[in-house]
Parts: sequence; C-alpha cells; structure tokens
Amino acid sequence: MSHILLLGAGFSRNWGGWLASEAFEYLLGHPEISCSRQLLDLLWRNLPTGGFENALAEVQADYKRDSVANKKHLDAFQRAVTDMFDDMNKCFDVTGFEFEFQRFQERTVRTFLSRFDAIFTLNQDLLIEHQYIDPDLSLLSNGRWNGSELPGMRPLKNSDVENLSYWGRRKWVPEESSRFQVNDRLQPYFKLHGSSNWQEKEGDSMLIMGGNKVSGIVQSPVLSWYQEKFEEYLFQADARLMVIGYGFRDEHINKVVIRAVKNSNLKMFIIAPEGGNLARTVNPTHGAAIRARTDLEDAFQLGLIGASRRSLREIFGNDTVEFNKVNRFFEA
Repeated sequence: MSHILLLGAGFSRNWGGWLASEAFEYLLGHPEISCSRQLLDLLWRNLPTGGFENALAEVQADYKRDSVANKKHLDAFQRAVTDMFDDMNKCFDVTGFEFEFQRFQERTVRTFLSRFDAIFTLNQDLLIEHQYIDPDLSLLSNGRWNGSELPGMRPLKNSDVENLSYWGRRKWVPEESSRFQVNDRLQPYFKLHGSSNWQEKEGDSMLIMGGNKVSGIVQSPVLSWYQEKFEEYLFQADARLMVIGYGFRDEHINKVVIRAVKNSNLKMFIIAPEGGNLARTVNPTHGAAIRARTDLEDAFQLGLIGASRRSLREIFGNDTVEFNKVNRFFEA
C-alpha cells in the first residue's frame, strides 16, 4: 500500500502563509500594484471569479497579444508576486515547525511527513525546504529514507550554502530530461507548479501561476514529468492520498484524482476546514436554485475514507483523539 501526500496553500497557512484571498490583499498594497490604476482595477475585477491568479492570467494574455505595450504591467505584477514569496520565505526560514514541545517523536509534524512514499505540493513557497528537509530524515523515518530529493532538479553551485539544510536558500535548475529519475532511498518531493527559488537555465522564473497552468506545465519538461509521476503514484494498486490544505480548484489536478478514484480505487483522506463537505462547497452551482452534482462530489463519495476539519496546530498539539483518527490513514 502506497501513501501519497498532496499539499495546498492551506498547509502553509498553519505557519502564517497566505491563502489566495490574502495574497490578493497583499498585492493591493504592493508599490508595483498600488501605483497603477490599471493593475488595481484588474485585481478588483477578478476578485469574485478567481482573484489574483485570474488577474495575472489577463496580464499574461495581454503580453502575448502585444508584448511591447504590456511588458511594463507584466513585469510589475511578477515583481510584486516575487516579493510576496520572498516575504513569506524569510519568515519560514526562522519559524518553528513544531507547534509545541512533544516528548514523543511520533507526534511531530516531521515524523508524520516522513511516513509518505511521496510528497506532492501545489505550493511555491519554501516552508518544507526550510523546516523539513534535512540530513536527519533517516532518523525520523527509522532508516527508511537516506534523505530527500527534488527529482529532476539540481542546485546551482554556491559555496556559501552547500549544506543540504540550506535547500531553501539556493537556486535550482532542471536537469536534462535523460537524468529524470526517482531514487528509492530518497523521499521524493514534487513541486507540481514550480517553486519561488527555481529558474530555467536561461534565468527565467519557474512559477506556474495564472489561469492557464496547463499551458505552462506543458512547456516545461520537468513539470510535465511531475504531472505524469503524480498520476503514476495515484494509480498504484491500493494507493491512498492524503490532501492537506488544497481547495480542489485546479481542474488538471482534480481530473487525475477523479480518474484514480473511479478507475483504480484510490482512497482519500482530507484535512481542510470543510472536511468531507469540501467537494460540495466548491461546486459552482452550490447554493443555486438548480444544483448540478459534479464528478468531484462523486469521487468524494466513492473514495473518501476520512476527513478532519481541525487545524494542524490542534492535530499535532494536544488533540490526541484527532491525531489518532488522522493516523488511521496509514493502517491497512
């Protein structure tokens, strides 16, 4: 039985990371945005239908249509987004990962993460790099893992940050496609939408954002491979997927999950404020006079084996009842 973890923005939120709605509010006050009436209007116009990512998608589309006229707006928006991640990552570098002192190692967040066969994330922040990836993973996993890896990526040389524990302070670039592989002794960490410290070999940022993420993924060999690995892991026999903090709003991710549930008997456990009701709340017709059931709701009903509405601070704090419920996920 394989155990796979999928993380969304709600995971980092437990340590102060911003959700999409909070990112919108950050960008409103950023100098690159606040000094441009056009970008401000764009953000407000997209608030009801997709927030800052839809606004970014419009700027990207305008740039493709007329790069000369719209380069200034695209550069300003991207600089603001980069600064947003920089502000979060600086805090993640010094924050504490465990919510309170634990006498028992098995109750720590790090030990919990080490139990997964693979970690996939839609987040582009560096919380995991700063707080989880370190040489002690062998101890946390009782010798199962020798360490962690970002498959298909390699760090740029920097004599000041050669130590593994500084993954979050280094720049990373893709390997050649022929070198894409997963090491059996290293826990794989797949960042499906790129990362705030990744760049193409030409120096361009590797951040998949905006309204058409699939187009950006297709253009990147390593991210296309990541998407294939995500599907491969979910379609393994007796696979179980734990989802923490993902709101199921990326259609290309949802389609893989739905197919795996329906065609390969994938089982899921959700940690989110909405719990098992999450699929219903993200239904576009939720609350409408005429409500249409979605494939995602069907997948939840067929594949969900449990859920928790409580925060990670509660689960890994003193809430032993909920902690035990969450850990049933790993039981056969």
